[in-house]
Amino acid sequence: MTRFLRELTHTLGGLGTPVGFLQLARRLGVVLGVAALLALGAGLVDGLLIAPPDWQQGENARIMYVHVPMAWLATSCYVALAGCSAAFLVWRHPLADLAATEIAPVGALAAGLCLLTGSLWGRPSWGTWWVWDARLTSMLILFFLYLGQITLLRAFDDPARGRRAAALLVLAGAVDLPVIKFSVTWWNTLHQPASLTLTGAPTISWAMLRPLLLCAIGFSCGAGWLILLRMRTALLARRVQALSTRFTSAPAAHAVTSPAFPASHGEQAPGGKSKP
Repeated sequence: MTRFLRELTHTLGGLGTPVGFLQLARRLGVVLGVAALLALGAGLVDGLLIAPPDWQQGENARIMYVHVPMAWLATSCYVALAGCSAAFLVWRHPLADLAATEIAPVGALAAGLCLLTGSLWGRPSWGTWWVWDARLTSMLILFFLYLGQITLLRAFDDPARGRRAAALLVLAGAVDLPVIKFSVTWWNTLHQPASLTLTGAPTISWAMLRPLLLCAIGFSCGAGWLILLRMRTALLARRVQALSTRFTSAPAAHAVTSPAFPASHGEQAPGGKSKP
């Protein structure tokens, strides 16, 4: 048992290094990519072609097979982003900083698609493209928080200051997550309440819940694959840059340590005669 725990600790510790992470990301990325293709393909086919239309909203309700997973994904990515930002501020872990940098664009894309599909859904349902509803407004704030984090990373001449400022913004913006979650309960809003809860039975039929869950799994696996791919690419780019800097600085160092007049067949010996 002690040996097993020691080996497990060594394995988990190795995953915190760039080399260990690259090995894990390569294998896990394949699994997530295949799972995303299978789940998303099955979910979209089921949701767009097989599932029945909503009794009240008709065919327009099929937008939820993209809109709802994007909303879940936007909030889930922000939870991961806040966790990585906290780990970077407390332990200064470089992989946590890298993960936060690469998660933010994916979360911003999910939040943007959530707002876009929500507008497409709301136009025939509410008669307008946008209302300052509590759920919509809090999701818009989340989108701006993502953009703020991405902007702060590039706003300072000192990258370390930019990373600290971005991490602090993310942690401060985490108060928006419970507002998004409970906005339909705290205020009287146009947005419908959640169809899935931990305490009650689903208020949506299985024929529509099945493709919704498949799409949620597919989009989540696809987002995980994309984040791992971005992190792997960033790590490899840093490695290439480090190697390039090392090889570029090597000739300069050699020129400094080498004699100004290297000994050769034409070198002049004291007395004016050439050395053999």
